[in-house]
Amino acid sequence: MGERAMDLYEKLEKVGEGTYGKVYKAREKATGRIVALKKTRLPEDDEGVPPTTLREVSLLRMLSIDPHVVRLLDLKQGENKEGKSILYLVFEYMDTDLRKYIKSFRHTGKMIPPKIVKTLMYQLCKGVAFCHGHGILHRDLKPHNLLMDRKRMMLKIADLGLSRAFTIPLKKYTHEILTLWYRAPEVLLGATHYSTPVDIWSVGCIFAELVTTQALFAGDSELQQLLHIFRLLGTPNEEVWPGVSKLANWHEFPQWSPKSLLSVVPNLDSKGIDLLTRMLQYHPSNRISAKKAMEHPYFDDLDKTNL
Repeated sequence: MGERAMDLYEKLEKVGEGTYGKVYKAREKATGRIVALKKTRLPEDDEGVPPTTLREVSLLRMLSIDPHVVRLLDLKQGENKEGKSILYLVFEYMDTDLRKYIKSFRHTGKMIPPKIVKTLMYQLCKGVAFCHGHGILHRDLKPHNLLMDRKRMMLKIADLGLSRAFTIPLKKYTHEILTLWYRAPEVLLGATHYSTPVDIWSVGCIFAELVTTQALFAGDSELQQLLHIFRLLGTPNEEVWPGVSKLANWHEFPQWSPKSLLSVVPNLDSKGIDLLTRMLQYHPSNRISAKKAMEHPYFDDLDKTNL
C-alpha cells in the first residue's frame, strides 16, 4: 500500500502524542469527514502487521460498538521515508477531552453544573462497564483520555491500547503505565495481580475532580501519592484491607485517621458522596462495579433516554 494510504487523508494539524505515537486531525478526502489519525510504528523485522497489533485492533473494533468508546473507523498500513512499516489507526474525531473541559471551568473559577457532572459520570460508568463486560481492563483512565463532544455532551473512552484483555489467568502487569493521580492504591503498593477495581478507583478520582475541578490526589511520586490517599482515607491496616501489609511496597507509614469525603468535595450531595465512597474503597473487592454504579440512586433523576 505504501504511502498511498496517506493519499486518502489530508493532515490538518498534530493534536497530540499518544502512547502509540503521533495523533493528527485529518480530513478524509473522499468524504470530507474529519478524523483522528494515530500513527504507530510497527516492530522491526516483521513481515506485515504483528499478531499482537492485530489483536489490539480487533479488540478496538469490537469495543467500538459501544457509544462511549471512541470508534475505530479504519486501519491503513503504509511506509515512512525509510521504508519502515507504519500503521495508521483512523478514529472518529472528538473536539476536546475531559482534562481541557475541566480546565476551562477551573480558569474561570466556576463549577461544572451538577447535572453535567452526573451526565458525564453516567457515560463514563457505562463505557467502563462495557469494557469490563468484555474482559477488557483500561488501566489508564484519566481526564486526558476521555474524549468529549461538547455540543452533544458526549463522553467516550480512548487510548485503550494499553488495555490487554485480562482473560484469566491474570498476568503480572507492570505498573509503570498509569498516571499517578488516578492510580489505585493496590498498584502503588506493588500488587502484581489486579483487575477491574483499578479502573473503578480511577473513575472515583475523576468523579471528585469533576465536582471540584481540582485533582483529588495530586502526588508527584509513588510515595507521595500514597500519602495523599492515606491522609484523606486513613492509613490502611490489615483490619480494613486484609493482606495489605504483604504487598511489595508496604512500609510502616504515618498513621492517619480517615476524614469525611465531604471535607474535600463539599458541593456533592449525599447520594453522590455515597457513590464516591463506594468507588474509593481500599479493598479492591469492596469497590462497586461499573455496572452496579450505573444503578446507584445518584443517577435516579438523570434522563437516560439519549444516553
